[in-house]
Amino acid sequence: MRRGVTISTGAIALGGRLVATHTGGSDGDGVRRAIAVVLCMVLAFGAIGGQLVRLALKGGEHGQSNMTTPIASGVARPDVVDRKGRLLASDVEALSLYADPMIVIDRDEVSEKLARIFPDLDTARLRQALSDRSRRFVWVRRGLSPDTAQRVHNLGLPGLAFRPELRRAYPSGRLAGHVLGGVNIDNRSVAGIERYLDEKELVDSVVVAAPSERRPVALSLDVGVQHALEDELAKAMTTYDAPAAAGLVLDVTTGEIVASASLPGVDPATPDGAPARETVERVSAGRCELGSIFKLRTLAEAIDAGRVGPQTIIDVTQPLNIGRYEIKDLHPSGRPLTVGEVFLKSSNVGAGILALGAGAERQRDFLSRLGLLEQMRAETGALAAPLVPERWQEIETVTISYGHGLAVPPLQFAAAAAAMVNGGNFIQPTFLKRRPGEEIERRRVISAETSARLNELMRRNVAEAGGTGRRADAAGYRVGGKTGTAEIAHKGRYEGNSVISSFLAAFPMEAPQYLSLVILFEPSRTAASGGEITAGQTAAPVTARLVERIAPQLGVLPILAASGER
Repeated sequence: MRRGVTISTGAIALGGRLVATHTGGSDGDGVRRAIAVVLCMVLAFGAIGGQLVRLALKGGEHGQSNMTTPIASGVARPDVVDRKGRLLASDVEALSLYADPMIVIDRDEVSEKLARIFPDLDTARLRQALSDRSRRFVWVRRGLSPDTAQRVHNLGLPGLAFRPELRRAYPSGRLAGHVLGGVNIDNRSVAGIERYLDEKELVDSVVVAAPSERRPVALSLDVGVQHALEDELAKAMTTYDAPAAAGLVLDVTTGEIVASASLPGVDPATPDGAPARETVERVSAGRCELGSIFKLRTLAEAIDAGRVGPQTIIDVTQPLNIGRYEIKDLHPSGRPLTVGEVFLKSSNVGAGILALGAGAERQRDFLSRLGLLEQMRAETGALAAPLVPERWQEIETVTISYGHGLAVPPLQFAAAAAAMVNGGNFIQPTFLKRRPGEEIERRRVISAETSARLNELMRRNVAEAGGTGRRADAAGYRVGGKTGTAEIAHKGRYEGNSVISSFLAAFPMEAPQYLSLVILFEPSRTAASGGEITAGQTAAPVTARLVERIAPQLGVLPILAASGER
C-alpha cells in the first residue's frame, strides 16, 4: 500500500495511520439522549418548585408577601379662578435639585459652587449630608426657575440631578393673598382657600408631576374689585398714616364675598408658618370693636320691636350716668333728637337710651339672631371667636349699643349688616361662587319694613349735609352708610388718639345689592383729614373713591344712566 491519504467508508488514513470513524448507526441513540437530558431538567426544576412550595406552606399564617408599589411624590391641586374665570392659582412643573452622596466626588467643590448660585445655602449642613455615603438622596433646593436650573446644570458636577415637581403659582402675585392662603414646599396647604381644597379632598396624590384634571374651583372674588379695594386701602394707609387697613365687598343678595383684603398683605407664593403681627389677616382672623356702625344694629332692634319709629323723640340733652360711668356725645346737640337724628348725628347717649329700653336679655337675643355671639366659619377657616362680656349688666348694654364692649371679626359684622339692608334676611357669607339656580338658605332676622327704614336713614346719613357720612357720597351713585370711630384699649384703658376708623356702606340704596366695609387702624391726624381721626374724615372718603371704581365693574348703573336722563 502506498503511503498517503486514503478516504474510505468507516476509516480515515492520516499519515499512514488508520483512524476509525462512525459514519453510520441509528439516530435513535441521539433522541434517547435528548429525552434523558430534558427529563433531568424537568426533575430538577420540579424539585426546586416542590421545595419552594414546602417552604411557603411551612410558613403558614406567618407567610409574608412583598411587593413594590409606586410611592406618591407630590400633590396635584386644581386651578382656582375668580367669579369670571380669571386664574388666581395653578400648578406648574418646576425642577428641584437633589444630590446622590454616593456619586458626589468632591463634597467641598459641590458646596462651594452651589453657594455661588444659592447665596443663602447652608453649606455646612450640605457637606454633612453629602458625607453620608449610605444615603442616595439629599434635597438641595426645590422649585427652581428654568434659568437657575440651567446654571446648576452647566456646573457639570457628578452626583447632582433634577426631579420635576408640581409647584403652586399665583399669576396675580400678592392679590388676595390672605384669602388664597398658600401652600408649603410639598404643595400642601398652609391656610385660606388652599386649605379648603385639602379639607374637601379636592387634591390628588401623584407619582409624577402631572397637573390635576379636576375642574377649576371658582371663587366669589372679582379680580378687578379686589384690586380696587387693595389699591384704595394702600393709598389710605399712606394718606392717613395708618399702619394697617382692612376691607371687604359683599353681595347682600347672595352672601358672596366679592373682595376681601387685609393690609399689609402676604404673598401666597411664600406663606409664613406664623405670620408677623403686622401681616395678620384682620377681616376674619382678627376681631375688634367697631364703634358706631353698631348703632345700625341698635336702631334695627328698637324699630323692629315696635318700641320706637324714626320720628320718636329721645332726650339726649344730658349725659347718661350708669354707676360710676358717664356716657356723653362727642358733639352734644343741646336738644332732644328723633331716633333718625340719633343715627345721623351718631349720638352715643341716644343709642344707650334705646339699648336700655330693650334690656340686656333682648339685646343678647337680637345679637344672637344676627349671628354675632357665636363663632362663624367660612371656606377660609374658622373666624375668630367674638369677644363677649363676662358680665352683661347695664353698662355693657349701653356700651355695646354704640360698638364698645363686644369685639367681632369684621366679616361677621358685615354678614349681620347685610341682613339689615337686604330686606331682613341673614345669609351665610361665602368665598365660593354661587351656581346658577342654586338655592340660598335665608333666615329672617328683621322685617322688610324695618330694613327699608334703615336704608332710608343710611342714605340720609350720606346725602344730607348734617350726616356723619357725607364724605362717602360717591359721584353718580346712591350710597348709604354709617361711620364708626372706636377707641382702642391699651392696658385696659381707652386711648383717645388711638382709634379704629370704619365706614359701612351699601349701594345702590334704592335696592341695595352690595355692601362695603372699610377699616383704618390707628389713622393719624394728617392734613388730608383736617387734623381729625374720625371715620367721617378718613374711612368715609375712601369709601366714596372705592364705590366709584367698583360700581361700574359690578354692573351698577350711574344715577343718570339708570334713570334715563342725559
